[in-house]
Amino acid sequence: MAVDEGARTVTPGRAAQELELRRDEFRLAVQLGLVRTVTAGEGERRRIERSELDRLRAAPDFPAGLRERVRAVGTGEAAALLGITADRFTRLARSGHLSPVRFSLNRYRAVVWTYLAWEVVEFGLTCPGLLTGRLPVDLRERLAAHEDRRPRNWRARRLGLLLRTTEDPWARAAAIASLLDPVQLAEVVDDPYERAHLDRLRPPPPSGMPVSPPGREVAGRLMLADDPDEILWHRLSLALALDEARTDRQAPHPGEPRVPVPARSGEVPAGHVPVRTGWRPVSVDAVPYVGAVPVQARVPARAQVPVVAVRGAPVTAGRAAGPGDPSGRRVRARLLDRLRRGRASSGVPSRRRRRPVGWP
Repeated sequence: MAVDEGARTVTPGRAAQELELRRDEFRLAVQLGLVRTVTAGEGERRRIERSELDRLRAAPDFPAGLRERVRAVGTGEAAALLGITADRFTRLARSGHLSPVRFSLNRYRAVVWTYLAWEVVEFGLTCPGLLTGRLPVDLRERLAAHEDRRPRNWRARRLGLLLRTTEDPWARAAAIASLLDPVQLAEVVDDPYERAHLDRLRPPPPSGMPVSPPGREVAGRLMLADDPDEILWHRLSLALALDEARTDRQAPHPGEPRVPVPARSGEVPAGHVPVRTGWRPVSVDAVPYVGAVPVQARVPARAQVPVVAVRGAPVTAGRAAGPGDPSGRRVRARLLDRLRRGRASSGVPSRRRRRPVGWP
C-alpha cells in the first residue's frame, strides 16, 4: 500500500517553522548536514521526514542548541566574540585559521564572509596565543604577500559537504569537477560524453547567489579553484574519483540506456550491483589547513599513483579506459607527467596565488 507522502514528509518552509529557525538558518542547517532531507516526487524536490523533525525536537537543548549551531556571524561580531579588533580577525581569517561558511556581496560587489559562531569561539579557546601580541613571522610574511585563504577554505568546506550528501561515485566526481574551470576539466576528462555526464550531475550553486550579471561573475570566480596547489589537488582527486566511477559503471553514451542514479545514500537501482574499490574522493578533512585550526592531511593510500608510461597499449575507441586497463594507466601517467612538468617549469611558490600561464 502506498504511503501518503504529504503525511510522511513536510516542505522546507514548514520544517523551518517547526524547528523554530529562520529560512536562512534552516538552509544552513541543511547544508551542514544537521537536518537530513529526502527526495520526494518526480521533480526531485527535497523534503524533510517527520521522523527527522521528531529527532531534532527531542534533543534536550532544543531549540536553542540547534539555533546556536547554525548561528553565523560577520567579521565585526566574530571579532567581538574573540575580544580582538576586526582588522586582526580579518588577518587571521585571510591566513586560513578560520573557514567561512558562506559569502554574500554588498552593494559595491565586495565579498562579505560569514563564519559559524561556535567555530570562532572554539578557535579562541584553541589558539589563544594568536589573539594578542605580534603574529608569527611566517604568518606576517604570508599576509605581506597578499595571501587570502578564505575562498579556498570555503570551497573545501563546500566540497566536503557535497561529498557527504551522496554515495554515487559519478555524483561525487561531479562535485570535484565543479571546482575546475572548463580548460582544466577537459585536460583531466578526455571523453566528451563523460564531461557531459559530469555536467548533468553538477551540484546546484549555493542558495543566495547574486542575481545581477556582475554579481554572478564575482561569485562564479569564487567557486572555481584558482591556486596552483589547489588546482593540482582537485585534478588528482578527480582522476582518482573517475577511476572509481568507471569501475562502478560507465558514463552513458548515445544509444545506451541510462542507469538511474541512487537518490539517497545506500540506495541502489534494481539489477545493478556496484563494485566498490574502497577509495573515496578527497573530502574536506583531507585538504591541508582548513577550518579553525590546521589539520593533518589524510590522503588515501591509493592516491599514490605510479607514474609508469605504458608504450603500445591499446586504447578503446569512443570509451574512457577503466582503472585496470593499460590505457587507463597511460592516461594517468600522462596527466601526472604534465602536472609535474608544469610545476617544475613555472617556478612559482605554492603559497602565491598567481596562476602560471603554462599551467596544465
